[in-house]
Order: sequence, then C-alpha cells, then structure tokens
Amino acid sequence: MSEGIASAITLAKKNGNVVIELQTNLGPLHLELFPQKAPQSVANFVSYVESDFYNGTVFHRVIEGFMIQGGGMDLRLEKKETKAPIENEADNGLKNEPFTVAMARTGDPHSATAQFFINTANNGFLDHQSKTQSGWGYAVIGQLIGGKEIAEWMSKAPTGPGGPFPSDVPVIPLVIEKAVVL
Repeated sequence: MSEGIASAITLAKKNGNVVIELQTNLGPLHLELFPQKAPQSVANFVSYVESDFYNGTVFHRVIEGFMIQGGGMDLRLEKKETKAPIENEADNGLKNEPFTVAMARTGDPHSATAQFFINTANNGFLDHQSKTQSGWGYAVIGQLIGGKEIAEWMSKAPTGPGGPFPSDVPVIPLVIEKAVVL
C-alpha cells in the first residue's frame, strides 16, 4: 500500500469514517464511507462486507463516461439474494461527482440493497432534487480514496451482452475477490 493511500485511510478513520478495501482482480479499491451523512446506508454496506456477501461478486454494469456498478451479481451473472431494502438517504447533501460511491436501486426510490456504483463522471442528474418519485436521486455514501486508476480502467473495459443483460457487461470479468473493513 502506498504512503498516500495509508495517509488517506488514517485521515478517514480519524474523521470517524469507515474504510472498505475491495480487493479486485485488477488491484485494490479503497472506499471511504460517511456514516454521519448516510448512517443507514453505511451500516447496510458494512453488514454486507462483514458477512462476506461481496466476495466473488462482479462489476456487472460498466458505462464509460458514467459509472461502474457492482455488488449483487456472481461470476455467472446471477443475482445474489439480499436483505430487505433500505430507505433512500440521497437528501444528505452529497453529490454524484467523479469517484463518489452511491447506492444502486430500481425505479423505487427506497429499493437499495447491496448493489452500489462508483461515479466516473459528474452525474449531477442523479442528485436528490425533491422527495418525489422522480426527484429522490441516488444516495452518495462515500468516495474512492484509493485505486482511482483501477476504476478508470474498469470504466473503459470492453463490454457486451452477458447473462440477463443485453449490453454493458464487461467482456473480461471485473471481480471483487474479497471486501474487508479496514
């Protein structure tokens, strides 16, 4: 681990934040999660990490210039069974800016479970606007503090159809081999 990453981890913990290491087949991604801003979402994410849920999952949806999404599909692109959905915390003031981490969900604003995405661009259109069906947005829960070059490479990975998805699936699997709380 580089000195810069070690310093970022130390600072994150000093500020009361949670640091997660996603050990991928391309190298580590370090996430700093903000429990003061998204307490339920961070507790939910940590519970999935501590139960080894993310181990062996893939980044199954990659759209260059937008985001990389993972945390819910195994290597066969089959959806893993999750716990109950959580309330959307997108009204926390955090924005979907480059290298922020947000909860993925369905069209129901309060449907996030285990899947998350890393924004690779400024995705302000995903930010909270109002507490309406179309205005809720996607809850940012943290940021990438290490492995930005890996996330950039992932965002440019060749994609195509795979499993139940007609497009946007990386041709070469992008695997979360292990997730740990540091």
